[in-house]
Amino acid sequence: FFFSSRRRHTRYWRDWSSDVCSSDLRALGSAGEGGNEVLGERRAAALREWLLGQQYRAVHPYTGAAPGGWAWTNLPGGVPDADDTSGALLALRELGTIDPRTREAAALGVGWLLGLQNRDGGMPTFCRGWGALPFDRSTPEITAHAMRAWKAWLPDLPQEMAAQARRAMARAERYLAGAQREDGAWLPLWFGNERAPQQENPVHGTAMVLMAMGEKADSDATTPATARGVRFLMKVQNPDGGWGGDRGVESTVEETSLALSALAGVGEASGAVDRGSAWLVAQIDADRHRCATPIGLYFARLWYFERLYPLVFATEALGRLVRRWTR
Repeated sequence: FFFSSRRRHTRYWRDWSSDVCSSDLRALGSAGEGGNEVLGERRAAALREWLLGQQYRAVHPYTGAAPGGWAWTNLPGGVPDADDTSGALLALRELGTIDPRTREAAALGVGWLLGLQNRDGGMPTFCRGWGALPFDRSTPEITAHAMRAWKAWLPDLPQEMAAQARRAMARAERYLAGAQREDGAWLPLWFGNERAPQQENPVHGTAMVLMAMGEKADSDATTPATARGVRFLMKVQNPDGGWGGDRGVESTVEETSLALSALAGVGEASGAVDRGSAWLVAQIDADRHRCATPIGLYFARLWYFERLYPLVFATEALGRLVRRWTR
C-alpha cells in the first residue's frame, strides 16, 4: 500500500488478505461465474476452508467483539469489522457447496452483523455503541455491504434469524434514505478522492448503496431514493464516458467500474452505461486497468491504493454488463 498526505507518498505495508480474497470472489460471483466454476472445486474448497478458519469464534481480546465476525487480515492485530464480515459472507456464498459447516458459520456471521446494527439502522465499522469515534458511527457503504450479505444468506438462515435479517434490512434502508444528500448522493466513510471537493467520494458511496438496493429481496428496487442516486451518477459522468470521485474529477477504472455496476440494470441509464463501458473497455485494451488510484482513506487522513481494486471492480462491472447485454 502507498499512503499519502496531499502529494507526499510513503510506503506502508498492511496485510489485507481477508479483504482482498473476499472481494475477488464476490466479483467472480457478480460476473455470473461462481467461485468454484472459475477456480475448480479443489481450489474453491481450499479457499472456503481458509475463510472459515479466519472467522473469530471467541470474544475478541482487544475490542470485546462477540464471536462470529471476520477481520481484514489473518495476522495478529486484525479486528473483526462489519465490512470484512459482509465480504466474507458474500465470498462464502460464491464458493459452491453450502455444507452444514459453512451454513453454521454464515448464520454466526449474520448474527454478528445483526448485533452490530446501530440504533439508527445503519452499520458502524467495529463496535455498536463503542464510543464517539468516527468509525463507530453508521456509514452508508458498510450498511449497504451488510444488506447484500443478509440478502445473500436469507434462504439458508433459520426462520427466526431470517425474519430478524429482513427487519434489519428494512431499518438499514430507512437509515440510507435519511443519509442521502439532497443531490442524491451518499458519502462513504472509508473512501475518498484527493482531487474531489472536501476529498470526498460520492461516486463510490452512491454506487455501493445502489448495488445493495438493486439486490434487495422481496421488493421493487426502484424507490425515490434510488432514483435520485441514479440521477446523481448520470449527472457527474465525465464527457469522456468515465467517472471520477465527483463531478469534473479525472476518470478512473475503479470509480467507473463501480458506477457501471450500479447502473448496469437501470433502463434509463442505458446511454450513460454505453459510454462508460466504452471508456472502461478502452482502458483495459490499453492495459491501463493495472494502474491503481489512491481512493482508500484510512485513519488520520492516510490515503492508500490496492493493486487489485481496479481488476476486481472492473471484473464485477463487466460481468453485470454482459448479463445486461445478453438479456
